[in-house]
Amino acid sequence: MQKVYFDNAATTLLRDEVIDAITEVMKNNFGNPSSSHGFGRASKSLVEKSRKSIAEHLNVTAAEIIFTSGGTEADNFIINSAVNDLSVTHIITSKIEHHAVLHTVEKLGRDKNINVSYVNLDAKGNIDFSHLERLVQTESKTLVSLMHINNEIGNILDLNRVSSLCQENNALFHTDAVQAVGHYHLDLGAIPVDFISASAHKFHGPKGIGFAFIRKNSGLQPMIVGGEQERGLRAGTENVPSIVGMETALNMAYKNLEAEKAYLKGLKQYFIEKSSAEIPNIAFNGNSANFETSSHTLLNVRLPLAEDKAAMLLFQLDLKGIACSRGSACQSGSSKKSHVLTEILNDTDLQKPSLRFSFSIFNTKEEVDYVIDVLKGMVNL
Repeated sequence: MQKVYFDNAATTLLRDEVIDAITEVMKNNFGNPSSSHGFGRASKSLVEKSRKSIAEHLNVTAAEIIFTSGGTEADNFIINSAVNDLSVTHIITSKIEHHAVLHTVEKLGRDKNINVSYVNLDAKGNIDFSHLERLVQTESKTLVSLMHINNEIGNILDLNRVSSLCQENNALFHTDAVQAVGHYHLDLGAIPVDFISASAHKFHGPKGIGFAFIRKNSGLQPMIVGGEQERGLRAGTENVPSIVGMETALNMAYKNLEAEKAYLKGLKQYFIEKSSAEIPNIAFNGNSANFETSSHTLLNVRLPLAEDKAAMLLFQLDLKGIACSRGSACQSGSSKKSHVLTEILNDTDLQKPSLRFSFSIFNTKEEVDYVIDVLKGMVNL
């Protein structure tokens, strides 16, 4: 049986070079980076080299990169600390954010009476900038938290436009850039975003490591205390092998960015064209079929199937060796429909099965052929 992995928005295969880098550190650099002896200093040197390298890719200073366990921790840290330390009393977000943002914001609304506003969306999941402008025009200290690339439908947010609105109205701006870092150039020296979140396993790095970008002099205080690691903002011994693995993965991602982007665009275009030709009435959710306004890394497909026929669709695909998803991997155990699609689809379209196919450089057109043949067979049953 052929096996096809089209769930790269959930996690990615580690590059061999990343595995080699991690293995090398685990073998030869076991010292605690906080120790003052030579073993510790050698590990500390690796951590700071990685921090500087990551910062250079984003055109920021090394001091503005704080290592975390991943995007979820970074989102929680930034949003909670903005309320606790920066006197934020109003948060503007959207109802199609990752749950790491949505659940954090909802909890702050319940526990701390933070005023939460949700920006309006159009039928494709794009934010209404006129509404955002009205929401941000307030005397309350405001944080805007909107993701750069939606992890389910791939819509790309105009960071410059949101940043400008925030600057004009003295609001802070955080973007969950988990699906963007390693796939798009982000010049944070030119884009006045205050905070971003990133996760290594979305760009062929290891799981359990990521980072927060925190603009210098922001005033944020630590959420995890007990040590002076990470400029005092995140206590706990640094995961040196994974940090080096993340740096290696990001170095390779940006070294090969344009070639890999072109390859993935071609793969996605092939999927769109072949599926449209082979499966009548197939549709694509959000902006995911638009190369100008959605990521080249994923496609959200709506199949012309009745709900009763679609109940075991993911299971049936898995039996055929095909890995894809209904949405975020963090919600894969839930029987609920995608919260993203619930916001943007009408009741009729919401009853039809939607699948997210997300691609990497390790995928091929032959795999696309196989997947579409299987889908075609299921639709024609």
